[in-house]
Amino acid sequence: MKFKHMLFVLTVTTSIIFACMLGSSYAYYTLSNGTTVTATTGEFDANVSVVFSESEYINLKTGVPIKSICLSGHRKYPLGSHDPKIRERGMKIMEKAICLAARLGVRVIQLAGYDVYYEQGDFQTIDYFKTNLKEAAIMAAKQGVLLGFETMETPFMDTVEKAMVYVKDVDQAYLGVYPDIGNLKNASLLYDVDVNEDIMTGKGHIFATHLKETVPGKYREIPFGTGHTEFVRNIKTLKRLGVRMFVGEFWYVGNDDWKQVIIDAKDFLRDKLEQA
Repeated sequence: MKFKHMLFVLTVTTSIIFACMLGSSYAYYTLSNGTTVTATTGEFDANVSVVFSESEYINLKTGVPIKSICLSGHRKYPLGSHDPKIRERGMKIMEKAICLAARLGVRVIQLAGYDVYYEQGDFQTIDYFKTNLKEAAIMAAKQGVLLGFETMETPFMDTVEKAMVYVKDVDQAYLGVYPDIGNLKNASLLYDVDVNEDIMTGKGHIFATHLKETVPGKYREIPFGTGHTEFVRNIKTLKRLGVRMFVGEFWYVGNDDWKQVIIDAKDFLRDKLEQA
């Protein structure tokens, strides 16, 4: 068997095996005539020429790979809740998110940095939070998916330094930090700490970064270029630490020109990344 043919067969076989291992309900494959069809796992045609994972299929059809997702479900179902049913629901959401990420080829899941949100936090909620984080980090490691804490708008985890307390406590390679530099700027005003100094406390543990605009005391719906986030300065520091995944965060607020808003945001952030 020629090497190229052998490599092709191994690639197709491996794709099918991994699809089965991840529990994929569907796979996409191309017949010799170039037609792309779907089939439930285990029903691959003998004339298959190319097998696509779900992530590859989405990328092929849209041209947009999915590298990161933000998981906000733990605001309502926090991992540190006093209610065991809510904690159980939160862990089920975590498990599903990790499995989805693995199937789509997502590299990093951003986690909301809350032990609880709608409840009063205490030592017990922190203990529950840590316990469930350790289990979540192991689940993520098994699927090869990274989990990163977002630095939030609440005092529980509004700095990289605070996030690192839990990263160090859990002490798992697949748990790190996914800071939001807009939120960090607001936190810097509260604690009189320079944003870049705070970023440095996460050295070696920052997987990706949110690029968001904020103004003092406000964390949402601020158009790019109208706030106080120090994009170029912070991105330079992050790049020195080896960070290369940056995700823009902004909101749809009902405006009719939302397509132009996306274009303008892309241009604004691309310029800042190039300057850095």
